[in-house]
Amino acid sequence: MGCLVSAPAQTQGKSALALEQLMKDLAQVKSARGRFVERKYLAMLNAPLESSGTLVYVAPGRLEKHMLSPRQESLILDGDRLIIDNKATGQRRTLPLQEHPVLWAFVESIRSTLAGDLPTLQRFYEVRLEGDAGAWRLRLKPREPRMRQAASEIRVGGSGTWVKVIEIDETGGDRSVTEITREAG
Repeated sequence: MGCLVSAPAQTQGKSALALEQLMKDLAQVKSARGRFVERKYLAMLNAPLESSGTLVYVAPGRLEKHMLSPRQESLILDGDRLIIDNKATGQRRTLPLQEHPVLWAFVESIRSTLAGDLPTLQRFYEVRLEGDAGAWRLRLKPREPRMRQAASEIRVGGSGTWVKVIEIDETGGDRSVTEITREAG
């Protein structure tokens, strides 16, 4: 695989080509499964809130987040709808993403990265790639004003075709860090 470096000194053409190569490589992944630990750092708390569970991705548009701790809840993204299934309460809701533009933008930061869908990613974000094939990071700056009110930047980092970390900086100073490890088998 070619070099995936995108530095300010490089020309836009070279940066775009490297970004396109990463997206092509990611688009080759048909499914992935891993465990996640998410830490939410809130200004009003001394310690982060932590949740954990599993993530499942099936190309091109299905993403499942099954939280196991501290509560059992599933978020299932299937095409243009998000299904929220709370095991404790037995409640299940379906949200059409087009009716929730900020949520849709958050979803696409992850799904479009996993799918290698650069046009959709660029619809919602200004995209900048840093690093190389062994340790890359996408820096996503929201394009839409409503999304910019919620998040100042999303960073998605990985190695090769594996997404290892997703960091979200909220505009109010809160942030979340989700670390993802491959499941054996």
